[in-house]
Amino acid sequence: MNPRQAVRPIDRTPNRSEYQASIMISRLRRAAISVLFLVILSFSTYAQNYPVETITILTHSRPGGGSDVFLRELSRYLTPKLGANIIVKNVTGGSGAAAIAELSRAKPDGSKFYATTPTFIYTSLLSQPAYTYKDVEPLVNLFFDPELIYTAADSSFQSLEDVLDKARSSRGLWGAANPGSLERQSLEQLKLATGLNAAVISHEGGGDLMINVLNRTLDIGVGEAQELQSQLAAGRLRVLATFSDARLSQFPNIPTVHELGYEVIVRKFRGIAAPKGLTTDLIIQWEQAIQTVLENPEYKASYLADSLLLNYINHSEYQGFIDEFASETEDYLRTVGIIE
Repeated sequence: MNPRQAVRPIDRTPNRSEYQASIMISRLRRAAISVLFLVILSFSTYAQNYPVETITILTHSRPGGGSDVFLRELSRYLTPKLGANIIVKNVTGGSGAAAIAELSRAKPDGSKFYATTPTFIYTSLLSQPAYTYKDVEPLVNLFFDPELIYTAADSSFQSLEDVLDKARSSRGLWGAANPGSLERQSLEQLKLATGLNAAVISHEGGGDLMINVLNRTLDIGVGEAQELQSQLAAGRLRVLATFSDARLSQFPNIPTVHELGYEVIVRKFRGIAAPKGLTTDLIIQWEQAIQTVLENPEYKASYLADSLLLNYINHSEYQGFIDEFASETEDYLRTVGIIE
């Protein structure tokens, strides 16, 4: 080649298909960057604008009790969604009265909440403490939690009828949580339905109750699947019946009390309450965070394994639910002569 001859430039003009592909790649890159930016912006607004660094959720149950277990599992998933640390504080005493009082006196700044169950209704009606369920604000509900009747695996009771037979021949010993609990009231209802006069022994929490069932001081106890899970898995407990309206998918061979012929069905709700005066912004943050957590596949697998039945109720409807539950409970307690 003649060194003086001009070098012909290589034609780098893309053909039509290459040009369209490059345009498409460019658009995809811009779209991906936009989505990433929106995600970061959404997280910053949603999680990092929470007004306090630490949230305390009160429970009236002792460590290892149903509410305690429920809250500690929920907190693992809720913490990153709210962008604040969550600690669980066990406030025992007065069958929930102490916890309700602490929440009622708290500032509505998003720092303190309470795990609602029927206990805070029963305690308010039975004990008439200085602060009642009317002094707090129901925030949202998450689940219904079925109640299980259980006994020690090495006991002689193979069915609920075995337990009832013993109570007919000699006074049985049945166990439940604190006097204001739904567990206690479910056993009182079972006594009425069967015409038996078994002694129902109250405990401050489900953990203490379980110990007395395991050592066979008590014939049976009543509790939730999540607080019984480890002992059930270890083969140390046996479930005899449930107080649910239908058999549970996790316990398909376990009958309900109702299908055994006794008209007792109870439903334990699990939700969150706040001090009165919570701002609309905080209510929305909690509603969004809870709904997101409930759809988390890992958490969903966890709560389904614990036989928790999803029953989300938003803030605008939860107050009405609580008022209706309280009214029905008060009517029942008055009918059976427990209150005037």
